[in-house]
Amino acid sequence: MRSHHASLVLHRLRARYPAPRTQLNWTTPWELLVATMLSAQTTDARVNHVTPELFARWPTPAHLAQAELADIEGVIHSTGFFRAKARHLQATARILQERFGGNVPQTMAELLTLPGVARKTANIVLSNAFGIHEGIAVDTHVKRVSFRLGLTTATQPDRIERDLMGLFPRPTWGDLNHYLVLFGREVCLARKPRCTACPLADICPRNGVPL
Repeated sequence: MRSHHASLVLHRLRARYPAPRTQLNWTTPWELLVATMLSAQTTDARVNHVTPELFARWPTPAHLAQAELADIEGVIHSTGFFRAKARHLQATARILQERFGGNVPQTMAELLTLPGVARKTANIVLSNAFGIHEGIAVDTHVKRVSFRLGLTTATQPDRIERDLMGLFPRPTWGDLNHYLVLFGREVCLARKPRCTACPLADICPRNGVPL
């Protein structure tokens, strides 16, 4: 049964990653929200390279709301899609000031009203900043690894998320994202998965993996 398979996957990944955490550097919910928004289409390392200056210059939504858009673009330029990201960040900062007292909201519905915030970002913020598990963040690593492991046959993030939510206990949803991301970066690589060094090799159907 797929539920038993999922339980084995969870047990082994938990043993491999006993203290999982996001690779983005942050100290407040606002910083995590910003870093996660910046992480689209780039690496966590690149985001971590630009956020120290970003957070030093504009440490709160109130500060960023008043910044010059060109200045924001200049700081985040290397993360790619910098114009759209800068617009979304500033618009989000202004909404947080106007509607939420300068605080990051703690519900999925409210987070999804913020420009540039979809379920993946909202799930990451809720889980890591507030310990609230509304869903499972699905990025390229989660999508790839969950398919290869036979946890889902879906290709759309929302369908993948629903499949995973049905297989794993709610308290594990936040950690599951970390497990699959870390495993996707270290073992289940996109181009050349390290199947011979995989601790899940005996239970993995290797869906989509070239022979």
